[in-house]
Amino acid sequence: MPEPMLLDAPPVDSDSQPLKLMKWTVEQYHDLIDRGMIAEDDGIELLEGLLVEKMGINPPHSLSVGLTNDALQRLLPQNWFTKVQDAFSLVDSEPEPDILVIRGNRRDFGDRHPSPAEVGLVIEVSNTSLLQDRGIKHRIYARVGVPVYWIINLIDRQIEVHSQPTGDLYRLRHLYTEADAVPVTLDGAEVGLLTVRDLLP
Repeated sequence: MPEPMLLDAPPVDSDSQPLKLMKWTVEQYHDLIDRGMIAEDDGIELLEGLLVEKMGINPPHSLSVGLTNDALQRLLPQNWFTKVQDAFSLVDSEPEPDILVIRGNRRDFGDRHPSPAEVGLVIEVSNTSLLQDRGIKHRIYARVGVPVYWIINLIDRQIEVHSQPTGDLYRLRHLYTEADAVPVTLDGAEVGLLTVRDLLP
């Protein structure tokens, strides 16, 4: 298996060949973890075959994740549960969203990560990561058919709800401001409402 290669800067010599990025499969990524080359606290996730450093978590981000997770757990129907800052496995990515809402129960996933078909809702809390969450994360989640994707936008104090994935995009985007209640939808059915203000720091 190829070893990871860190590319910090372009070559100084103008005649040099451009640097090439190494793409990793999910299996190779797992092997790096199993061999201790990537640790849980290294803050790295696999996105479209590339090892990407995760943004740091500051207190407002952490608070919003906790508030949202607590609120979701109070209204989720039976056979749905949440995972916080945990991975789910795709073909060429293993993102670690802030919150996953997953069908089943925790013991179903003792030896594997959830697949996209088992995920009903993905939530990213965004301040420093807003461009990434609207870009590569949006593309990844749409491509694998995650039905609903929330971006809790701490900068603009609103929630962006993306739905109806088609190809690399979500066809629908709704904005909910602090005074609004955002619907929680699983399997196409609304299971409850959460007040946006209650999920923000």
